Amino acid sequence: MALFDDILSGGNWVTGLAIGVGALVILPLAAPILRPLAKTAIKGSILAYQGAAELVEGISDLVAEAAAEAGGEQALEGAAQATGTPRPRRGRG
Repeated sequence: MALFDDILSGGNWVTGLAIGVGALVILPLAAPILRPLAKTAIKGSILAYQGAAELVEGISDLVAEAAAEAGGEQALEGAAQATGTPRPRRGRG
């Protein structure tokens, strides 16, 4: 418990050295366990990012549909400004 008290009160160079040496010894032993955990966390973050991107795209599509149903150039311009996307072009054909 005295070690933690030294750390919280500023400690001294012996405490810092002990923590550094301990980290050098423990890190190689813990790496085989920590690496898969880190990869799993990264994969989860990528999936969360992709899910958020799909959600934003869905909201953007919903705004565009509402603007199309409302009709008029003002509604389309307002939707483009709200979503930060360029105003959709109408196909002539």
